Amino acid sequence: MENALLIGLSRQTALQRELDVVANNIANVNTTGFKADGAVFAQFVQDSLNADQLNSPNRRAGLVHDRATWHDMSQGTIQRTGGPLDVAIDGEGMLVVQTPRGERYTRNGALQLNNIGELVTLTGDQVLGENGPIVLQATDRDVAITKDGTVKVREGQSLNSDSTRGKLRLVTFADAQSLRKDGASTFAAPDGVQAIPLPAANTNVVQGAIEKSNVRTVVEMTRMIELTRAYTQIATVLQQQNDLRKNSLQQLAEVPA
Repeated sequence: MENALLIGLSRQTALQRELDVVANNIANVNTTGFKADGAVFAQFVQDSLNADQLNSPNRRAGLVHDRATWHDMSQGTIQRTGGPLDVAIDGEGMLVVQTPRGERYTRNGALQLNNIGELVTLTGDQVLGENGPIVLQATDRDVAITKDGTVKVREGQSLNSDSTRGKLRLVTFADAQSLRKDGASTFAAPDGVQAIPLPAANTNVVQGAIEKSNVRTVVEMTRMIELTRAYTQIATVLQQQNDLRKNSLQQLAEVPA
C-alpha cells in the first residue's frame, strides 16, 4: 500500500474517534453533572516498514496514534431548582454513591428519596454520608443541607427539634484524569487510585441547585464541522491517489510488448 494511503487511513481513523467523542459531548449537553471529554493524539513514526506494507521499504512514515481521552473537569453552570434535596458543589469535590458495581463518584446532585427514605440519585443509587447511607424519617420536614454537606431536618411539629441525619461524603482525587467514566455523569476509580476526603475548608455545598453539563455547545458544534471537513478532504486525497494508481496501471497495460 502507498505511503499516502497508510497515513491517510490512520488520520481518518483518528478523526472518526474524535468525532465520536464530540458527538457524545453534544448528546449530553443537558445531562446534569456531565463532564466533557477530549481526544489526545500523537505522531507515531514507523522507522522500518517492509515491502508488503510500503512500496519503499525502510522508509520513515509519520502515522497518527490514538493515545487516550481526557476529562474536562471544569465546573459547569450552577442552576437553581428550588428542590430541597438538590445539591450542587461549588468548587472541587464529588459526591460518593453506592451502585451495584461498587462506589462511584459524581457531580450530579439531582437527588430524591426512595421508598424507605434513603437519599438516592435519580437512577436509584444510594448517596453515601460519612457514616453510610443518609436516611430520612417519615415525620421529617424542612430539610436543610448546610454548606459543609450536613443534612438537617425538623422532626414532627416541634419548632425546636432540629436533628442531623448525616453528612454528605465529599471526596477529591490527586489526579482526576485517572478516573474512568462509568455512566453519563459518574466516574469509577481504577485499582490503586484512592479517594481523598475533601477538606472542610474547601467544601461549599449549595442546596436547591444542580450543576449543569460543562459542554460548550458552540465550541463542540464548530469542532464537529471541522472534523467532518477534514475527514472529507482526506477521503478526497485518498480517492485521487487511488485514481492515479489506477491510471498508471492502465497506461502500463497499453504499452506494446
